[in-house]
Amino acid sequence: MIQLHDKFFKPFLSEKEIQQAVKGIADRIAADYADETPIFVGVLNGSFMFVSDFLKAYPHPCEVSFVKLSSYQGLTSTGIVETLLDLPENIEGRSVIILEDIIDTGRTLQELVHLFTNTNVKEFKIASLFYKSEIYNGEYTIDYFGLEIPDRFIVGYGLDYKELGRNLKEIYQLNQKHMINLVLFGKPGAGKGTQAEFLKDKYNLKHISTGDVFRYNIKNGTELGTLAKSYIDKGDLVPDEVTIKMLESEVDKNPDADGFIFDGFPRTAAQAEALDNFLESKDMNVNATIALEANDEVLIARLLERGKISGRTDDQDVDKIRNRFDEYNTKTAPLKEYYEEQHKFHSVNGIGSIAEITERLTKVIEQF
Repeated sequence: MIQLHDKFFKPFLSEKEIQQAVKGIADRIAADYADETPIFVGVLNGSFMFVSDFLKAYPHPCEVSFVKLSSYQGLTSTGIVETLLDLPENIEGRSVIILEDIIDTGRTLQELVHLFTNTNVKEFKIASLFYKSEIYNGEYTIDYFGLEIPDRFIVGYGLDYKELGRNLKEIYQLNQKHMINLVLFGKPGAGKGTQAEFLKDKYNLKHISTGDVFRYNIKNGTELGTLAKSYIDKGDLVPDEVTIKMLESEVDKNPDADGFIFDGFPRTAAQAEALDNFLESKDMNVNATIALEANDEVLIARLLERGKISGRTDDQDVDKIRNRFDEYNTKTAPLKEYYEEQHKFHSVNGIGSIAEITERLTKVIEQF
C-alpha cells in the first residue's frame, strides 16, 4: 500500500506484466510496418514511460513526436479536453500511430482524431497500453492495446494522481474500501462507549470520542491541543474548525480502518454540516446516525450504580443527571431533524443485555 496525497493505492500490475504488454504492442505494430518508417505520436504527460519502453522494443526505423492534451483533474475527467502541444509538421503522406497510456471514456481520443482530420496522413492508427473497454464509448477503433483493464483509477508508469506517482515502475489501483461511518448518540448511561467497543472490533472501525481526542491533544501539548486550551482557559467554546482539524488528524492516523464511529461530535446542526463537508473532502460520508434510546428512570439507576464505582460526582446526583438529560434533549433535537432529512437517523432500543443491544445495532449497520 502506498499513499499519494490523501489517497491510498494498492498493487495492481507488476513491472513484468507491464513490460510484457509493451513488448506485445511493439511486436504487433512491427509486423504491420516492417516496410515503412511510421511516425509514433506519444500523448503527454502519461505516456512518456510507455513511449520510451515501446521505442526500445520496436526493432525497425521510426520517428517519434508528442502532443499534449489534458482532461483530468484529480480522480475524475473534467470532460473538457485541452490541446497543450500541437502535432508535428512532417506527417503528410505518412503512417501515424498514436501511443496513448490509457483509453477510458474516449474523450481525449476524440480530440486526437479531430487533430488529424485535415492532415492528409497516409494512415492513422491508435495504440494504447491500457484499455477500459467497459466505459469506452466505442466511437473509434482501438487498433492495438496492451492490457484490457476494469474501470479502476490507476497510477504509476507515467500515470498520476495530482501529479504524483508517475515515476512508479508498477501500476497501483485506488484502494476503494466500503467505508462505514457512524455517528453515535445516546444520553449519559445509554451504553455508547460499551457498544462502540463491540462495533469497532466487529467492523474494523475506529472509535473517535471527541472528549478523548481533546484530552489527548491537550495532555500532549499538540499544536491543536494548545490552541483548544487557549479557548478553554478563557471560558470560551472551542471553535468547530479546531475540533474538525482534530478529527481529521485522527482519521488520517488510521488509514487502514474500514470506517469511523464519531462519538460526542457533532453536537449542533452546524457541526453536523461541518462534519459532512470534512468527510466529503475525503470521499466519505456519514452512513448512519444511531441514537441509543432508553427510559430516563432506567438510565438514572444505571448512572447511580456506575457512580458508586467511578466516583464521578455527576453520576451520584439525580438532579445533575436530569440536567444532563435535558441538555442532551435540547442539543439532539435539531441534529435528529438534520439527519432525518438525509434519511440517516436511526433509533435503537438501548434497554436490555449488552448482547441484545449489540444485535439491534448490527441490524441497522448491516443495511450498509
